[in-house]
Order: sequence, then C-alpha cells, then structure tokens
Amino acid sequence: MKRAIFALTGILVAVSALPSQAQDLAAGKAVFDKMNCASCHGADAKTAVQPEYPILAGQHADYLAHALKAYKRGGSSSPATANVRKNPIMGAFAAQMSDQDIANVSAWLASLPSGLGVRK
Repeated sequence: MKRAIFALTGILVAVSALPSQAQDLAAGKAVFDKMNCASCHGADAKTAVQPEYPILAGQHADYLAHALKAYKRGGSSSPATANVRKNPIMGAFAAQMSDQDIANVSAWLASLPSGLGVRK
C-alpha cells in the first residue's frame, strides 16, 4: 500500500511539473516579428538599441513569460502590486498577446544562443 501511495505521489509530482501549454517555436518567432520586438531588442534579441533595454535571447522562458504577463496586467490598469509592471510601451504590446503567444515567444527567446547562461 505504501508503495502505491509513493508511486501515485511521484506520478502527480511529475505531471504537475509539465508545462500547461505546448510551445511552438516557429509561432514564437512569428509573435516576435509581428510585435516588432526587434525595433528595441534587436533582430537577434540580444543587441538592443539602447543599453537599458534587456537582452531577451537565452533568458529563462518562465522569467520572460512572467514578465510579459506582469506587463499585460500593468497595461490593463490593474492595481499596483508586486505582480504588475508599469511600462506603457511593453504594456501595450503584451496586452495584444494571448497566453499561448506569451508561452511561444518566451520559449523561442529562451532557445536562442546567448551569453546569459551556461547550457547543459
């Protein structure tokens, strides 16, 4: 009985760790192009036009998705909380993205080569 409980617990943990949405890298590139992200972040997503604009290539997908959702909340006049980013430009772009668009573009950006981290 204990083995069955441990096995079931292991399966539940493994399933809960799976992403809730499948990412489509080609669709992510299309979102990047459609939103004209290259105009600020560079065509390679790591050569920004201003030094204060972040490098997106190679960044963790979950971080990028969280940031885009926070910009989306900030652009929709949500109350200021720790989960809101107020930036009129990014808020306007993020407001046009669906959750699937955010997942796709985040996965695509994370897949790009960059000096931000070490890949295994």
